[in-house]
Amino acid sequence: MPFPLFFAFSRHVRFNAMNTIDGKSPQNPKPEGPAWVDSHAHLDMEDFDPDRDEVIRRALAAGVKAVLCPADLTSDKSLRATLKIVAGHPSFLAAAGIHPHQAKLFSEDDTRKLRDLGIGRIIAALGEIGLDFHYDFATPEEQQRAFRDQLRLADELRLPAIIHSRLAGGEVAAAVREEGFRSGGILHCYTEDWETARAMIDLGFYISFSGILTFPKAGSLREIAAKVPLNRLLVETDSPYLAPVPFRARKRNEPAFVVETARVLAALKGVSLEELAEATTRNFFSLFPGA
Repeated sequence: MPFPLFFAFSRHVRFNAMNTIDGKSPQNPKPEGPAWVDSHAHLDMEDFDPDRDEVIRRALAAGVKAVLCPADLTSDKSLRATLKIVAGHPSFLAAAGIHPHQAKLFSEDDTRKLRDLGIGRIIAALGEIGLDFHYDFATPEEQQRAFRDQLRLADELRLPAIIHSRLAGGEVAAAVREEGFRSGGILHCYTEDWETARAMIDLGFYISFSGILTFPKAGSLREIAAKVPLNRLLVETDSPYLAPVPFRARKRNEPAFVVETARVLAALKGVSLEELAEATTRNFFSLFPGA
């Protein structure tokens, strides 16, 4: 689909958000217990094609009231699917960006697309963007260029940034600081050290923990999570990846499982599950007040 036509379509689905994906009125189950936000889930991916609507129903039944869905800007299919999902669920939000693995593909055309999506508030954030020095799908130089260009654009649009950082905490914090980025955001699926977390909190970011926090060998990460202030914490699934304990045997994660990560985080913080739900939900809507 040519981008101008696609953009018109995306505006239509984003601002007709009371319709479900199939155009029918939503029949959502009423949750029991605390309300949650999954701050990062790739519901557009093919893993969910067989039962996406049922996955969303299970999430709502589990008390997940909002999900941030990042789209792959290099794929029109991903962007279309993500915008359809958020169109059907008014409290679900879309983001879009160039992942560090795809940084070598980043172009001026991508900047134009992101600017159009941001100006129209089709997306609520830019991301996921960032640096990943564990893999070498793109050189550090290519990653830095794509990351910094997107940071500058997010700040121009006054949109939060959803940041992926792996073995690159110092470089990520330096880029955010050097670019003068002021719009805040989320350091998603956090696995970096405490020094990076503290620096990013000082720069206005929230720290989001995934199912990794529940893994038996993640003791050092749990020590870091215990130090993060309650008013800077978020929880996520990063679905379909990283299913938490006790669902590790499953091949696919989903938003309904976010509560398992939250149980561990609540214990680390010495608060009840209800208190953690209230704090993380409040934190998310502080970052996205219009959601």
